[in-house]
Amino acid sequence: MMAGIAHSDIVKAPKVLLHDHLDGGLRPATIVELAAAVGHELPDTDPARLGDWFVAAADSGSLERYLETFAHTVAVMQTEEGLHRVAKECALDLAADGVVYAEIRYAPEQHLERGLTLDQVVEAVHAGFRAGCAEAAAQGTPIRIGTLLTAMRHAARSQEIAELAVRFRDAGVVGFDIAGAEAGFPPTRHLDAFEYLQRENFHFTIHAGEAFGLPSIWEAIQWCGADRLGHGVRLVDDIALGASGPSEVTPTGGTQAAPPVLGRLASYVRDKRIPLELCPSSNVQTGAAASIAEHPIKLLRDLRFRVTVNTDNRLMSGTSMSREMSLLAESFGWGWAEMQWLTINAMKSAFIPYDERLVFINEVIKPAYAKLLG
Repeated sequence: MMAGIAHSDIVKAPKVLLHDHLDGGLRPATIVELAAAVGHELPDTDPARLGDWFVAAADSGSLERYLETFAHTVAVMQTEEGLHRVAKECALDLAADGVVYAEIRYAPEQHLERGLTLDQVVEAVHAGFRAGCAEAAAQGTPIRIGTLLTAMRHAARSQEIAELAVRFRDAGVVGFDIAGAEAGFPPTRHLDAFEYLQRENFHFTIHAGEAFGLPSIWEAIQWCGADRLGHGVRLVDDIALGASGPSEVTPTGGTQAAPPVLGRLASYVRDKRIPLELCPSSNVQTGAAASIAEHPIKLLRDLRFRVTVNTDNRLMSGTSMSREMSLLAESFGWGWAEMQWLTINAMKSAFIPYDERLVFINEVIKPAYAKLLG
């Protein structure tokens, strides 16, 4: 069990992050400084209290209320300087937490209020990531970052953002995403963009199965062709616990509950090895799970779905990859073997070329965990 392992050891273990929003991971002190520079009013100008405010405001159990907190982070990310700084600090913070590969997503269309073009937004973010990765490597904590360009599902710019992503595919953009409130904004509204991406042999994930259930997941996969599911936690609605009949007799003469029964959609997702970008703390905050201990991640892991662990929004959840792993270890008694399994799952599911993923798995992840398991 990891319960007895020092947090510092969990931090040093290599981790892979696939679902993290750039505008959800700012340092509170940076928000204060950038807000003063652009004249944006904040709920509090003390960094510690502001950080607490973000967590409390996001802790409402409502996805819509959770999303409101982003008004303050997006407001300070409207200049090249602001975007560069936020991206650089994101890289440094993740590297310091032991993340060796990350895919960070952001919506370029949300950063145009002060006159930047979509291309300028992407270039500023990428320059910040390059600077942060270079500094992290110099400090002995190397990290690689790819970006996902996100289109907002309530808006009508998904085709434009998809074309932007493809245009920057050889300059750091590894995938595409849609995000925002699910209810009332099904992924099929953006079908043209997804069909375009498929014609371009480009990767994409879709936020689905977080605040809305199985229909959202079904559309994301069967209509839109998503490579991964952003969250996908509500897939458990298609898994019946002990519904296959009476308890079964064990070889020793005892009884045990009948095994879970997977519906057609859950079976398809598992059979096709479609990755689930699960974000435990965030799922609890938005009401998708009652608590970490009751999070479906254990069931999904036991059933051998392609489960990955992610942070979603580190500022709003007051979290990190190491904290997420620690919470799961405490709740389920998981150890280094489970942490390695989750990390390799994530690396297998990354949107970079296969041979590059293998290098991370065979030369970075497995050697490190071999020492920890030993």
